[in-house]
Amino acid sequence: MSELQTPGLLVGYTAGVFDMLHVGHLRLLEQARRMCDRLVVGVTTDELSLQRKHKTPMIPLADRMAMLRALRCVDEVVPQERMDRLAAWEEHRFGVTFVGDDWHGSPSWRAYEQEFTAPGVTVVYFPYTMHVSSTVLRERLLSRVAA
Repeated sequence: MSELQTPGLLVGYTAGVFDMLHVGHLRLLEQARRMCDRLVVGVTTDELSLQRKHKTPMIPLADRMAMLRALRCVDEVVPQERMDRLAAWEEHRFGVTFVGDDWHGSPSWRAYEQEFTAPGVTVVYFPYTMHVSSTVLRERLLSRVAA
């Protein structure tokens, strides 16, 4: 259970790999924090990233978590060991969850929207920053190393 569960406070939750922390991550986290009283951030483990995205993050989990803990807009950082927002809700009991709009309308998020109706959890979609992402940064870095 989250240490941040205080009656009357709106807890928000978001999760991601947060590899190569960049301005898109920062904007998402700052925007999320403005919409809740406490922000819990799940950081995808290296193993889950490899399983889901077929790549290991360039920055190790402990370092990614440390960087996020240092941000003023983040109140708690937890490892995300499985891709199950309902399991995260069971543990952290957030009232709002934030996700990139690239997931909007996907089967998994349509199901979450339905399932979160009963406990009253709001799903907020933020614009995905296509021009800056860890994938784009990784590709740029690898192309420069190869050149």
